[in-house]
Amino acid sequence: MTRRTHASPPARIGLISDTHNLVRPEALDYLAGCDAIIHAGDICNPAVLDALSQIAPLTVVRGNNDTGEWATSLPTHATLTVQQVTILVVHDIADVPADLRKQGIGVVVTGHSHKPSISERDGVLFVNPGSAGPRRFKLPVSAGMLVVDGARADASFDLLLK
Repeated sequence: MTRRTHASPPARIGLISDTHNLVRPEALDYLAGCDAIIHAGDICNPAVLDALSQIAPLTVVRGNNDTGEWATSLPTHATLTVQQVTILVVHDIADVPADLRKQGIGVVVTGHSHKPSISERDGVLFVNPGSAGPRRFKLPVSAGMLVVDGARADASFDLLLK
C-alpha cells in the first residue's frame, strides 16, 4: 500500500505598509482571510496593529515615522519562515543586507517609498506593497499578497482605492 502525504495548502500572507495612523476599511477587507499579515513599518499608532491583529498573526517592523515609547519595542528587521520560504521584513530597502542568499532569504518585504513594486534580484523576490495609508502625491493606495506554496512564493498587489 502506498501512503500519500498531503502537503500544506498554500499560505496567504497579507502585506501592508505605510499606514501612517490610518486603517482603511478597504485594507481590512483585503486582508480578511489571510493566514498572517506583514506590516513593513510607518504604523504611527499602535491602534493600527490592534486592528490588524484581529485578522491574523502579525509580523511588524518599525519605520522611520514610528516614534514614541510604544514603538521602541518594534524591531527594525524581522524574519519569518513560511513553509520553506524565509522572508526578511525591513522598512527601507536601503537597510537590506547584501548577503541575502547566504542567509537563505527568499523574499524581502519593504515599505517606505509608498510605491508598490515586485521584482526579482539574484533569485530573491522583492515586494513593496506600497502605502495603505493617506494618499501621497499621485501614488496609489495599495496593499499586497504573498502566496507561499512549499518553496515557491508569488506576490501581487492591489489598489485599495480606484
